[in-house]
Amino acid sequence: MKILLVEDEKQMADAETAFLQLKGIEVDNAYDGDEAAQKVNSGVYDAIVLDIMLPKKDGIEVLKELRSKGNTTPVIMLTAKADIDDRIDGLSAGADDYLSKPFALRELEARIYAQVRRSERFLSDTITYKNLALNIGEQELKCSNSIRLAGKETKLMEFLIRNAERKLTAEEIYARVWDEHAAPDKNVVDLYVSYLNDKMKAVSAGAVIKTDGQYMLCESGENL
Repeated sequence: MKILLVEDEKQMADAETAFLQLKGIEVDNAYDGDEAAQKVNSGVYDAIVLDIMLPKKDGIEVLKELRSKGNTTPVIMLTAKADIDDRIDGLSAGADDYLSKPFALRELEARIYAQVRRSERFLSDTITYKNLALNIGEQELKCSNSIRLAGKETKLMEFLIRNAERKLTAEEIYARVWDEHAAPDKNVVDLYVSYLNDKMKAVSAGAVIKTDGQYMLCESGENL
């Protein structure tokens, strides 16, 4: 699991990061709103822990921008304020949960796992990109006709569709589709990407996985 922790108080951020890493959670850090927005746009996270009081751009602004772009990553808001209006503002902007400071680190861990489990339960069994549809349960790719996928092909296709038009590294893909604890194998990623490109062509999809050091599912005529 990989999360983005957005906290401007460095000492607190270091303590939270060290604790979560001990629990096996990979943590990216951001210390202001601008850096948070940049990392959200360029990275892939299972959850985001977002302080409401941030320099440059507050957490509510970051959250609104994230949701306006269709990003559905679970977000847990952190605040030093107990004001009900702050909670309402965050929830109205699209927050999934709220945690008031000070809090126990074990509670933060529990809230993260709860939100990730919840988001996984509510994922649709069929997801789409442009004219392409993937039925995850049936492991079937559909467009003008349909074709069956192998298990890893389905998992990779799902990850690419959920992150369509976003540049992804071989490391990000390997960690999510194969083994987050193993050294990434770019050759394996390249091989399965070629399988999927062949199968998308077979169903006349208007999409392709572009490769140029990174990987991106996009419309066929679009550049990486």
